[in-house]
Amino acid sequence: MTKKIELNPFTSDEIKTLIVYGREDCHLCQNMILALQDIQERIPFNFKVIDIDSDPELIALYGEKIPVLVSPLTNQEICHYFLDVAALDDYLGKFR
Repeated sequence: MTKKIELNPFTSDEIKTLIVYGREDCHLCQNMILALQDIQERIPFNFKVIDIDSDPELIALYGEKIPVLVSPLTNQEICHYFLDVAALDDYLGKFR
């Protein structure tokens, strides 16, 4: 019996890179960034921060619903306003 092996089309770096949509002077955004940096000490992943005020489409999409942690691969929202550690772990756990 042959077992089918499914290959993931994405690299590990692509999977483990997330986006935080936020604003420069947003205390909730800063809190999420600090929490993500703290978790990075235990779990390897990367994230980049995008200021929604630099793009009218992002302002229309996210408005006051910031910060938003998103997977750029799937456009899946992982959490917003506050870091949901369980949701982040669930997302990253899919690819371990």
